[in-house]
Amino acid sequence: MVALYPETFARFYDQIYHQIRDSDDAEFYLGEISRTKGRVLEIGTGTGRFFLNALKRGADIYGLDISPSMVNVLLKKLDKKEHYRISIQSITDFKHNRKFDLIIAPFRVFMHLIEKEEQIRALNNVYRHLKSGGRFIFDVFVPDLRPLISGISNQIDFDGEYEPGKRVKRTVSTKPDLHNQLINIDFLLEWDECNEVKQEHWLTPLRYFFRFELEHLIERSDFKNYKILGDFLGNELNEKSREFIIVCQK
Repeated sequence: MVALYPETFARFYDQIYHQIRDSDDAEFYLGEISRTKGRVLEIGTGTGRFFLNALKRGADIYGLDISPSMVNVLLKKLDKKEHYRISIQSITDFKHNRKFDLIIAPFRVFMHLIEKEEQIRALNNVYRHLKSGGRFIFDVFVPDLRPLISGISNQIDFDGEYEPGKRVKRTVSTKPDLHNQLINIDFLLEWDECNEVKQEHWLTPLRYFFRFELEHLIERSDFKNYKILGDFLGNELNEKSREFIIVCQK
């Protein structure tokens, strides 16, 4: 079951990820959207990092996300006449009365699917919503075994102002579960509000994947044609790759 973003984490999502996330993935996905002559679906729209830019560029794009808190942030940014493009649904069982030329699930969406049955359902559900020749693109990171084995303890990955004179800090700790191939993440948010420092934890697991596992998984699905790239520049996999970019075609 996919973990939902708490409201507080959705509130600060933009401030944190606009700073710590590379622009490479945005350029890649927005480029793929721009090259698509047809309808696009983004799964895991979040607060609209890709969706809003694509819509401004004239893309016929639709979006869905499983977290109401994230969708509510996005809808506040979106013109009301465009709200019909967004729905609260899961990748595993979403339903849409449209077929798409491109479906994307950026920024680790697939890693929130813990069980292999969920992963197969998601792939096949996406397949059903693609037009013939349509593509599905998603990404997961290449596992780094050292932190996977030892875990991370109280690592600050963001510390900055969210309003003038008010700070927000995020600390990350991880506990490995090698047997189940999970990273159990503990996010701690601390922020200034009402003359005090407030705190909130969010515990969520991420499922990591290895190359041949991904290949076997896709080959068990309805997809028969696919390739795996090694970065957002489109290079082949190599020993320096830090990303798996999976491109499946119907």
